[in-house]
Amino acid sequence: MVAAIAEARQTVPFAQARTLIGLAGTVTTVVAIALGLDSYDSTRIHHATATYEQVDAVTRMLLATRQERAALPVMHPGRVDVIGAGATVLRVLMSEVGAASVVASEHDILDGIAYSLA
Repeated sequence: MVAAIAEARQTVPFAQARTLIGLAGTVTTVVAIALGLDSYDSTRIHHATATYEQVDAVTRMLLATRQERAALPVMHPGRVDVIGAGATVLRVLMSEVGAASVVASEHDILDGIAYSLA
């Protein structure tokens, strides 16, 4: 993973980036947990920010037992088995690129493509 980030660093000017934006289930779930949400609420998650420290703490918690992950109120059942690895990737990425925080987005490239075609 670190090797892939090092390769990306050759073409992506990380030092010039002001904001790290994360999307999809892992980032939105990590941010929801960092926010302490009682249920998954996309309106509260979209554009919410989690610091590196919050991501680190959530990642450590997500590496607990499967039963503990499954009991989290914001956890989608299909994500229970993979969320720990995904959160670890997010944490390592933030550390490697020096991101102090991540902004969650509930929208992705498909939304942008649909918008551009409308």
